[in-house]
Amino acid sequence: MHKNVFVLGLDELNRANLRTLRDAPRYRFHQLLTIDELQHGDTIPLPDLLDKARRQLDAFDGTVDAIVGYWDFPVSLMVPILCEERGMPSAQLTSVVKCEHKYWSRLEQQKVIDEHPRFGLIDLDGDDPGLPDGLSYPVWVKPVKSAASEGAYRCANDGELRRKLAKVREEAGRMGEPFAFVLSLVELPPEIAAVGGTACLVEEASRGQQITAEGYVHDGDVTVYGVVDSVHYPGTTSFLRYEYPSRLPDQVTKRIADVTRRVIGAVGLDRSTFNIEYFWDADSSRLELLEINPRHSQSHARLFQLVDGLPNHQFMIDLAMGADPEVRAGEGPYDVAAKWFVRWFADGVVRAVPSPSEIAQLEQDVPGSTIAVTVEEGDRLSDLHGEDSYSFVLAHLYIGAANEDDLVDKFEKCAGGLHFEIEEHPARGG
Repeated sequence: MHKNVFVLGLDELNRANLRTLRDAPRYRFHQLLTIDELQHGDTIPLPDLLDKARRQLDAFDGTVDAIVGYWDFPVSLMVPILCEERGMPSAQLTSVVKCEHKYWSRLEQQKVIDEHPRFGLIDLDGDDPGLPDGLSYPVWVKPVKSAASEGAYRCANDGELRRKLAKVREEAGRMGEPFAFVLSLVELPPEIAAVGGTACLVEEASRGQQITAEGYVHDGDVTVYGVVDSVHYPGTTSFLRYEYPSRLPDQVTKRIADVTRRVIGAVGLDRSTFNIEYFWDADSSRLELLEINPRHSQSHARLFQLVDGLPNHQFMIDLAMGADPEVRAGEGPYDVAAKWFVRWFADGVVRAVPSPSEIAQLEQDVPGSTIAVTVEEGDRLSDLHGEDSYSFVLAHLYIGAANEDDLVDKFEKCAGGLHFEIEEHPARGG
């Protein structure tokens, strides 16, 4: 008998990834709401989304055996709410909120580790805002609830801080207001209840190489199954690629795993996948934790499939079924893999995108490649949600290769064959 698995925001790329699971024929994967319903628009009507998901589940003519998701907010918080209502295995909502409330997460981290930047809250409504005591520039300011670097800005001095706080003030409510609804569902310590969901966090900028630890926790046992390198476009904070496996020395990845186990225990996360982003500064041997995400990264799914033979979705499904996942390594067709970002660094309107036949031909010409164009004709880049504050993604390229040189060569061939037309415009409000 097959199992019915409902996936919040199931998209075609990840449906294809799910078909490569070890026991894929056992499952029927159903879309629970569309990704457009969940992540696009100027508002996120979370109570309405939950009600719509409940109606869809109730109307299903069959058993609902699992509810899962791999997207950030609001999906990451909808999964534990819906699972708890139906008595299904999932992380507890409070532990997920501890991860996703950036200030609460920092307070929990500092109880068990020193590997984090100095941080504090800043008054968005102050007449003359300045850094909290003990902090120094450069810093990042960000809402206590954001995702994909939305609303996060780097500041080098007081003047930049004042200008960027005005932007944060405008943007904090898009996620902060629906997040406040979730906060009302859990018991909050007084210091978090006083902060709410739309406050602003400021923390010193970390230095070095950015990496991500991917893992899961089952019955309190934390497993880190892979470390992924995040490489930026030169001179920017925008990602060029995610590369797996990491090229960091073994002693560094072991240290990352140790810190990861301590912070996952501190927030009480269980029966969940997760990923934790870090910075490693080789010159000072300084490791700093950037953020905890109480879900695995779907951006890395194809990378694990290309290198290890299974996407990291496997761990999500195993946990949802109440099983202890099994880790396998190096069973895929390639030794290295990366998700590359084709970006545009100015605002504009998309006038032309590559055709499906052009994409199919490129994928045929470059073995081990999958190309996903993320914009459509007529899109204004600055209207897109989920972007960082400094660039716009036109396409994602997933590429497996024999080595680093092969990986770069394949990317250049794919990116060079993608033809976009962008009519540039000044950024709105800029």
